[in-house]
Amino acid sequence: MFSAPSRLALPQWTRSAVRRVLRLVYALLSIAGTLLGLLFVTFAIGRLLPADPVLSVIGDRASKALYDKVFVEMRLDRPLYEQFALYVRDMLHGDFGTSLVTSNPIASDILRFFPATLELATLGMLFGTLLGIPLGVLCARHEGRLVDHLGRVVSLLGHSIPVFWLGLVALLLFYAKLEWVGGPGRLDIAYQYSIPEVSGLVLLDCLLAGDMAAFANALSHIVLPGALLGLVALGYIARMTRSFVLAQLHQDYILVLRLKGFSSSRILWRYALPNAAGPILAVTVMAYAYLLEGAVLTETVFAWPGLGMFITESLFAADIPAVLAATLVVGVVYLSFNMCSDALLVLLDPRARVQ
Repeated sequence: MFSAPSRLALPQWTRSAVRRVLRLVYALLSIAGTLLGLLFVTFAIGRLLPADPVLSVIGDRASKALYDKVFVEMRLDRPLYEQFALYVRDMLHGDFGTSLVTSNPIASDILRFFPATLELATLGMLFGTLLGIPLGVLCARHEGRLVDHLGRVVSLLGHSIPVFWLGLVALLLFYAKLEWVGGPGRLDIAYQYSIPEVSGLVLLDCLLAGDMAAFANALSHIVLPGALLGLVALGYIARMTRSFVLAQLHQDYILVLRLKGFSSSRILWRYALPNAAGPILAVTVMAYAYLLEGAVLTETVFAWPGLGMFITESLFAADIPAVLAATLVVGVVYLSFNMCSDALLVLLDPRARVQ
């Protein structure tokens, strides 16, 4: 009797390479599908809103002939599927249209407002990371004790208190009453037009101009909204750090290290925290993305001229194309940071890799 021929076995490195290629293809298809879905949602919102986009452009006193002309120019006479295809094409080419508020291309307005949001979110992220990670580690180190309970309360408050209410209270206390910080805006009017705009980041531009008085003034304006955003990030980062470190401290290898006589501090800083570094860093990246896309209320309360304030002003002015374009940019930023978070997790944590 003859035995059936066995299938040709591929080498291990070949199977691993095929898995990585398939995973890359899957990731690219997932990104493309997510972007397409985001484009569809913004397109649908623009078409379902009760506001007439033509009247938003020409006003409600224009003639019927002008209305019909603009209606055709805005391609509203075409079928919805064709409108969506043209919308996708324009978005991919960076053509977001013209703002009804500023009469500038929306893309240029976004580029002008986004650096302020980036600067504010970066300062808040530094505050949240430098305090949130040590707080989470401290809570994990003293699990179930008073320090742990207090740290969890602080992180819960930072993540749950409405930021607009906290911003108003902070302005009343630290600006109006104590006069410890600057008021709304990025600079006092005395410095606004004396600093050349190079990068759009006011702190960096003040340093490049060598004006330390303007730098101190800009710092006094940004420290309060940055600290409030940092408090939001601190609450999330501290809770997740505590969870990840505790998960490591409850592993079997920690018990082996204790039996070998290793001190609790050495186990925590030498073994548990490095093993939790990958998830912690991934969570930190996602928190940064959240600050970039979630600073709308903070910027509105502090009159911070960033992307959030741009969206708010455009929404009140019924500038729907600007609102949708800025929303799309926020979605793309969040998706990009999500990809970076996954990549960092795979890079730092071998358990997340495909074997």
